[in-house]
Amino acid sequence: MRNSKALSEVVSTLILLVVAVLLAAVATYYATNITMTRTENEQIALSKPHIWVNGTGAIGAFKLQNLGGKDILVDKIAVRGVEEAWADVFIYRVPDGTSITDDFTVCNYSAMTGSWAHDGETYDAVTGDVPLQSGNELLVFIKDPDNVQLDDIGTAISISVYTNNAHYITEVNVESATTQ
Repeated sequence: MRNSKALSEVVSTLILLVVAVLLAAVATYYATNITMTRTENEQIALSKPHIWVNGTGAIGAFKLQNLGGKDILVDKIAVRGVEEAWADVFIYRVPDGTSITDDFTVCNYSAMTGSWAHDGETYDAVTGDVPLQSGNELLVFIKDPDNVQLDDIGTAISISVYTNNAHYITEVNVESATTQ
């Protein structure tokens, strides 16, 4: 005897197939949403990189812009893969609503202590991780980056900036500094 109240095999299979596809779609959407919300808003631009060197020592400089939609925290800066001590990093916070378009000029190596002035801006020593608000920019100088010697002039080396979510890298040719 056939039970007339049961669903046919075709309809049952179709229902199970639709449920499986819907579950897979929900899982994919959830995974994509989690991934995108943690990384899509962070975007940094490293521009105007320089490394100068002479008999006195080396100096690095670059401009860091937060182009993303959320504030970031710079965890570390590395030159040629070697992490720089915060005591050797100096920053100038560009005021809100302004932008620096001029390129860097080499600065006086011996003046790079505590707070010091260069090209009309006052650079302050960094004591720990550096917060950078969305839409703002920093000018960064590094005193005596490790692994940069006089014989590196003309060599391409990397400058890396690390945040909680990402690692940003640029390459620069080492230049001879005539005035330090």
